[in-house]
Amino acid sequence: MAEAAAPHELTARRKGAPLPRRWQAELSAVAVIAHRDFVKLLRDRLRLLSELAFPLVLVLLLGPALQSGFGAPGGVSLTGFVFSGVLAQTIWQSAVLGLVSLVADREEDFSQEVFVSPASRYSIVAGKIIGESLVALPTGLGIVVVGLLIGVPLPLPVLVALVPTSLFVALNGGAFGLLLLSRVGSQRAANQIFPFLLLPQYFLAGVFNPIHGLPLPLAVLSALSPLRYAVELTRNAIYGLQPGVPAPETTAAPINAAVLGASLLAFLVAGTFLFVRAERNR
Repeated sequence: MAEAAAPHELTARRKGAPLPRRWQAELSAVAVIAHRDFVKLLRDRLRLLSELAFPLVLVLLLGPALQSGFGAPGGVSLTGFVFSGVLAQTIWQSAVLGLVSLVADREEDFSQEVFVSPASRYSIVAGKIIGESLVALPTGLGIVVVGLLIGVPLPLPVLVALVPTSLFVALNGGAFGLLLLSRVGSQRAANQIFPFLLLPQYFLAGVFNPIHGLPLPLAVLSALSPLRYAVELTRNAIYGLQPGVPAPETTAAPINAAVLGASLLAFLVAGTFLFVRAERNR
C-alpha cells in the first residue's frame, strides 16, 4: 500500500498541489512586511510630521507667493500648479526614501530574522515596496486636505481619481528606490546619494516650473526623469476631470500612464534581480 501511495503523491506534486501553500506563505510574508512598515509609520509621529512639514510649507507659501508675484499666466492658478506638483513629488519621494529602511533592516537585528526566514527575498522586496507605498499615502492625504483648505478646486471625481493615481505613483517611486538601493551598501551612503539624484528632478519633472519648451539638453534630461511622469499623471487626474479649469500644458494621460507603468516594471525587475543577487553574495 505504501508503494502504491508513493506514485500518487509524486503525481500530486507534479500537478502542483503544494504550490498554493507556497504561494500562500509568500503572500503572507508580503502582507506581514507591508503591515509592519505601515504600523511603524503610525507609531512614528515624528517621521509623519517631518514628511508633511516641507511639502506643506511649499504648498502654503510657495504657491500663493508665485500667484501674487506672477498672477495666473494663461489663466492657470499657480497655487494649484504647485499643489499638484508637490503632491506627486511627495508621494513618489516618500516611497523612494522609504526603501532606505531596507538597508537599515539589513544593518540591524530585524534583517537577521527576515533574511534567514523561509520567505523568499522576492517576497521581502515586494512587501517593502507595497508597505512604503502605503506609507506614502497618508502624507499625500495631508497635502490634499491642505489643498482643499486653501481653495484648490478638488471636486469628488478628482479626489476619487487621485486614489489609484497616487498608489500608482507610490509604487513607481518604491520600485525606483529599490533600483537605487540595490547598488548601495549602507544607509549612510543611501542618505548621501539619494538627495543628489532626487533634487534635480524637482525642476526636470516640473514640480514648480513648466517643462514643455525646455532647451534640448534639459528636455532630454526631463524626459529621462521618472518623477516627471508621476507629476504629469497627477496633473492629468486633477485637471483632466475639470474641463472648465484652465490647465497647464501636459503630456497626454495615456502616454504618462504607459511610461510610468513600463518604468515601474523595468525598475522592479532590475532592482529585484540586483538586490537579491547582492544579498546572496553577502
